[in-house]
Amino acid sequence: QVRLVESGGGLVQAGDSLRLSCVASGRALRDFAMGWIRQAPGKERECVAAINWSGSRTYYADSVKGRFTISKDNAKNTLYLQMNSLNPEDTAVYSCAGQLHDNNYYYTGADQYDFWGRGAQVTVSS
Repeated sequence: QVRLVESGGGLVQAGDSLRLSCVASGRALRDFAMGWIRQAPGKERECVAAINWSGSRTYYADSVKGRFTISKDNAKNTLYLQMNSLNPEDTAVYSCAGQLHDNNYYYTGADQYDFWGRGAQVTVSS
């Protein structure tokens, strides 16, 4: 129903910034609440940020609060994750995920999302 494609990952040094983008096609992004979920080797998936369909409500995991910002441009069908002050613990594959919304809330559990991108690798060196 919707195709999600991430971009913007890469290799950076501790303290640097990156911005991830996730472009939706096949269906309007405004139909979805969205999240950024990361998974590091040997670790559980973690929803680091989530946003409701309109962008009016956001959630951040404690591990990224104050450093990451999620935003959504429904007109451009694009979801963003601005990541500042990156540290080696942020190294992971970052995936955008979407769930058709029937309310004004976001979703903080990875298993609550039905639609996923393939992910973008973010590697932070010390």
